[in-house]
Order: sequence, then C-alpha cells, then structure tokens
Amino acid sequence: MCKRNQNKTDMNEKTKIPAPLIAIIPLVVLVALLAMVIPIFGSDALMGGSQVSLLVASAVCVALAMGLYNYKWSVLEEGMAKNIKKVTPAIIILLLIGAISGTWMLSGVVPTLISYGLHILSPRFFLASCCIICAIVSVITGSSWTTIATIGVALLGIGKAMGFDTGWIAGAIISGAYFGDKISPLSDTTVLASSTTGTKLFTHIRYMLVTTVPSIVITLVIFTVAGLTMSHTDSAQSALFADTLAQKFNLSPWLLLVPLITGILIVVKLPTIITLFISSVVAGICILIFQPHVLLQIAQSDTLDFATGFKALMTSVFGSTALSTGHPEIDALVATRGMRGMMDTIWLIICAMCFGGVMSASHMISSITNLFVRFVHKPKSAVCSTVGAGLFFNACTADQYLSIILTGNLFKDLYHNRGLESRLLSRTVEDSVTVTSVLIPWNSCGMTQATVLGVGTLTYLPYCFFNLLSPLMSILVAITGFKIKQGIAAQFAPKASETVKGAPDAGHVLVG
Repeated sequence: MCKRNQNKTDMNEKTKIPAPLIAIIPLVVLVALLAMVIPIFGSDALMGGSQVSLLVASAVCVALAMGLYNYKWSVLEEGMAKNIKKVTPAIIILLLIGAISGTWMLSGVVPTLISYGLHILSPRFFLASCCIICAIVSVITGSSWTTIATIGVALLGIGKAMGFDTGWIAGAIISGAYFGDKISPLSDTTVLASSTTGTKLFTHIRYMLVTTVPSIVITLVIFTVAGLTMSHTDSAQSALFADTLAQKFNLSPWLLLVPLITGILIVVKLPTIITLFISSVVAGICILIFQPHVLLQIAQSDTLDFATGFKALMTSVFGSTALSTGHPEIDALVATRGMRGMMDTIWLIICAMCFGGVMSASHMISSITNLFVRFVHKPKSAVCSTVGAGLFFNACTADQYLSIILTGNLFKDLYHNRGLESRLLSRTVEDSVTVTSVLIPWNSCGMTQATVLGVGTLTYLPYCFFNLLSPLMSILVAITGFKIKQGIAAQFAPKASETVKGAPDAGHVLVG
C-alpha cells in the first residue's frame, strides 16, 4: 500500500500543468488545419476534412502531454470518454431532428407553412419578421435548436422563394432563435448559466435585458433596412413556389396540428427527446393520411400495399428522398436526408469531444485560462476576460454547456473577491458563450445549425448580427459602468495565487 501511494506521489510530481506556449500549440494546429480545409473543401468540409483536423490536433495534444509532461495514455483516454459521454443526449436529439426534417417535409407540414407564409409575409419586412417569429417561438419553447429545426426550416424555404440569400435568411433565423433561447426561463442554457454562478434565474434574466435588448433592437434595424433596400423575387415567382407545392402536396390547415402539438409538448416541459420522437411519429402518421402519393414516389411503385408503404415511411425517417416537381430550386427545397443526413455532424461532434477531452485531461485548458485570470482587476477587465474565456472555451471544448460551466466556475470566486455581483458574471457568460457557440464551425451548435439549415457556418456567420453584437455589447456596457456595482471586497489587490489549479472538470474548477 505504501509503495502504491509512493508511486502515485511520484506520478503527481512528474505531472505538471503545461506552459501556456505549449498548451496553445494544439489549438494553433487546429485553426491552421481548418483554415486550409474549409476553403479547399467548402461545404464538403464536414464530410471528413474537419474531423481529421480535430483528430490531428488531438494527436498533437496527446504527444505533447505524454512526451513533455509524463501524462499516461489512460488519463487522456478517460478524458475523451467522459467528454463523448456528455454529448450522448445531443447525438440522439440530432438523429430525431433528422427524422423530423424528413417527416415534416414529406407529410406536407413544412410545405403548408411555406405556402401560407408566402401569402402572409411581406418581402420588404421578411428578414425582420423572420427574426421576430423565431424569437417568439424560442421564448415559448426555450429551445433554439427546436425552433430552427422546425419553423426555421419553413422560413428558409419562404425566404428562398422570395429571392433572399441563404446567409441573410439563416442569420435572421439564428439571431431570433438565440435571442429567445437566451432570455427564456425554459432554456437549459439560461438555467445553467444562472445556477453555475449562483444567481437567481429571474434576476439573471432581468439583468441580461441591459445588453440583450439593445443588441436585438440594432439587429432588427439592420434586417429592416436590408429588407427595404434589397431586390426581391417578383410575386410571380412566389406564386410559382406556392402553386408547385400545392400540386405536389395535399396542403391542409389540419397539418398545422403537428407543430401545434409539438409546441404544447414543449410548453408542458416534456423531455426534448420524447417531444421530438412524438412529433416525428405524428408527422409520419400525417404522411399516411395526407400524402400517400408521395409514399408511392419514394418507393418507386405504382401500388401502395403494406410493404411498399412501410418501406417508404421508414425511408422518410432515416434516408434521403428526392421528389420531382419540374423546378430544380423546389426539388432542392423538398429533398430530405433524414437521420442519415446527421451522421457527418455526429462524426464531427465525436471528434470535437475527443479534442476537448484531451485538452482538459492534460490541463492545457487550465494553463491557458490562467492567462485570462491574471487580467482581472476592474469590472471592465473582468468582463473582457470573461468574454475572452467564453469564446476560448467555445472554440476549444466545442460544447456550449461545458463552456458555460467552465467559464462560470473559473470566474465565480474572482468576481466575489473583487466585490462584483454574480449577475454580472452570469450575464457575461450568456453574452459570450451561449450566443457565439453557433458561430464556430466545429462547435456542436455551429455544426448542428449548419446541417439542419443546409447553410454553412461561415456563410451565415456575417449575418448573425445579434450573436455578433452580444459579446461586444457586454464589453461596451462594462466600459460605461451602467448598472454595475462593485462592493468593498474590490479594494483588495489581486493575489498572485489566484490562478486555476488542476484539471477544469465540468462540475468544479478550483480558483485560489
């Protein structure tokens, strides 16, 4: 027993926290590889290039940790396994979103929403309306992912029919969805940010309005001006879309019961996985009732018997489908990929979790975050450091939930020691982590929304004005000092010992 304890002590003495210059090497390698992969492969980067880049960066991290700092492979392997385990629910949700994207389209739900939207929404105010609709739905549901995968997909089809660029449409959808997600008391990220920092939920939400309202107002102004100045497809083109969809699908107000039922299930707080499963089942039933002719085309058969119908229905859930309408743009709109279309994203998420796992287990994240901590002296430097750390964790761990926990735990004691309110920390975490996760191509949020909407992350990024403005607004408000209180504890000078120690575990980060 004594010998075992001695060996453990010797191992702890040999294992060191890497120097910042060493710790940042894997991240530099990742950025450099992605900088080459994304321009060369374009939209096909998610089909393997990005995944390999993440694995190469992970290998570099492992080599440095084992070669220079005597880390055992078993420790690094465990770090990867823990990280992958955390995203298991997200992987299941992605598969169910794939099922919904297929069943909602082929049942006629999305075509019905598109057709009605083309008659109701004005092209001049479409972008602003798109943002507002997604914001309202996201506030009610508390989920940006569900909003984008359902109403967002329909709005994307409407925008295409009106002649808008997909980057602008996706930017409006994502801006609204993440605004609603951010301020909704039903949002898991909102609850997580408040609980991690020890802030009451509604105190957190009210304080966020100081930065969130100006950001969304500026965003709506930009989308309104853009809609008024852009050229749109004439009404004849929109009518063509609506007429073609009406010819291809049996459109009916009864189909709107599917999103209505989905919304009710979300409001009553049924677990997301169960809600999405029920929604896809209901949509599948609607395919049988309203669109039997679509099943025939999918099965490539002249008669619809049990075997043919079952095969076509299952294909709509898990496989790719293509319907011929005589118009290439509409063909692309109604084509589906089902669960299979999510596999590249799932592959990418697993590789991203491997990278985040070895960076965490090797303490390289701890080493880099110590740099942020050293700059925390005044409110504005605290906010700037928190924003920087949030963006870093989003890029490094590729997961918004882990980033929220790490950033909140990293700065919680420091804010307290400087006499800063916990609500300032919780707001800054939301401004820097929640809304920017979707802007990073290899982050689970960025990958998911790019896959669901069929629009590349770098394509919609310049138009996600709310997401881009939020961290900047957080810094601006901190510089002005508006509604920021600093207590007596702030008079004490920062201690050199206040640095992060140990591995940044998702549940606990030691400070001081």
